[in-house]
Amino acid sequence: MRDDTAEGRMSMLEHLYELRDRIIKSAIAIAIGAVVAWFLYPQIFDILLDPYCDLQGSSVDDCLLLQTEPLEGFSVRLKIAGYGGIAIAMPVLLWQVWRFVTPGLYSHEKKWAYPFVFAGMVLFLLGAGLAFYSLTPALEFLVNVGGEGLNQEFRPAPYFELITYMMLAFGVGFEFPIVLIFLQLAGIVEASTLRKYRRHAILGIVVLVAVITPSGDPYTLGILSVPMYLFYELAILIGMLLTRKRRREEATLSS
Repeated sequence: MRDDTAEGRMSMLEHLYELRDRIIKSAIAIAIGAVVAWFLYPQIFDILLDPYCDLQGSSVDDCLLLQTEPLEGFSVRLKIAGYGGIAIAMPVLLWQVWRFVTPGLYSHEKKWAYPFVFAGMVLFLLGAGLAFYSLTPALEFLVNVGGEGLNQEFRPAPYFELITYMMLAFGVGFEFPIVLIFLQLAGIVEASTLRKYRRHAILGIVVLVAVITPSGDPYTLGILSVPMYLFYELAILIGMLLTRKRRREEATLSS
């Protein structure tokens, strides 16, 4: 049976208060992470500059971005600190999401908290890492597609927006299987429904990836769409197994 604590029987207004508290805690975690990222800016800058240096065929010490506005450097540092804060705070964000949805789970299912946070963090890092290591070929495509008549000098603001957006988009996209598994556990969708609309899911994944990835190049589109579809199939399998386990436990408790 479901959790019968006060938390498990919250009213709509109490759920809204709970959501507000979770959002505030998440914002505080992001702010703390942003402060840490601000002081780690030189190290983060060199890491994010590496794909551009690979494109230029030079070391980090030798390749430079073209700053054209006095405030651009400050703006870049603020944005990197902000996105870095989200990445650093990701375990806290995942924990807050878990705590918000636990009233809808059975008591014995709440032990999945740590595996959920761990799996979510690993998937986020895998997605962000894939985006980082796929950026060099993506940049090569974007540079070459314009022809040889263009002088390729990148400004820091657009470049870092591109790489941070891509890493966040890939990281969030890799959370896709966890979302699908929870939808099945919550009884919102069935594994049979996901299997039935497999073709629609493929089209939806491609469209979603095209929207959330800033570069728009076919290389990036393919390298994120394929893992997300594999995650779709994996989520169906895991969700089906967990749902069957839940039903067996329900039958045992009711007998």
